[in-house]
Amino acid sequence: MKDYRSTIAEAMRKTTADIRDISPMKKGMTNLSYRFSIGSKEYVLRIPGKGTAGIIDRQKECDVYQVLKDKGISENVVYISAANGYKISECLRNARPCDPSDISDVRACMTFLRGVHEKELSVNHSVDIFERIGFYESLLDGTPSPFKDYSDTKKKVFKLKALIEALPKSWSLTHMDAVPDNFLFTGDKIRLIDWEYAAMQDPHVDIAMFALYSVYDRAQVDMLIDCYFAEGCDPEVRFKIYCYIAACGLLCSNWCEYRRLFGEEFGEYSRRQYAYAKEYFEIAVHD
Repeated sequence: MKDYRSTIAEAMRKTTADIRDISPMKKGMTNLSYRFSIGSKEYVLRIPGKGTAGIIDRQKECDVYQVLKDKGISENVVYISAANGYKISECLRNARPCDPSDISDVRACMTFLRGVHEKELSVNHSVDIFERIGFYESLLDGTPSPFKDYSDTKKKVFKLKALIEALPKSWSLTHMDAVPDNFLFTGDKIRLIDWEYAAMQDPHVDIAMFALYSVYDRAQVDMLIDCYFAEGCDPEVRFKIYCYIAACGLLCSNWCEYRRLFGEEFGEYSRRQYAYAKEYFEIAVHD
């Protein structure tokens, strides 16, 4: 394991002797993380994974965290570099991630998420899901898709773009990776961490991303939507979220294929994301 003491010391304006107990944390899908201590406080160092420089704009991430600062929404970031993507945040002690199989956890996270969305926070950059599908595809540099019907599936999913654009939507800062692992319970509080993909979008995309990562079936997807919309969900909005599940499923599948170029294998997760693209296209157009 590489010793990051000098990196941490420079960022935190400490000496290397001040840095104690550096240890690796569970490897994420995108990055590496290390826990360390300074004095009585624990921190987390995030190191961008291989290939992330080509897909994540770290200046934009810095802009997002500047907007989130002191709002009690995300982790408390004490250092972040737009140059290399290193991030240091205060460790959330005794934190646990959301359990997507626990309805009380899911309801609490969706209530929190909706509260974040209703703050209508904004940054100066946005993301187009359909553009990003093509972008990840272009990064494969001609490597053929492992799915033989990819071209047909893509054509179908792209038919949903006009349907989505015709529906009413809000526009605010959207996490874009609002998966259960990024919702942390700390006592009676929730924090939504890791905003590196965040941008302006329809915030209902975050509901779709939670469903995809949780590998929910149709009944569970509807349960999730109902947790977010405690007062009831308009049928047009539910339809729109189904469309987002199809589009984001293809997006996540292409993301997995890009990560595979760097030795990351996501196996069944990747296959399931592609299956969502096909399944929810059919649900959207035939239900």
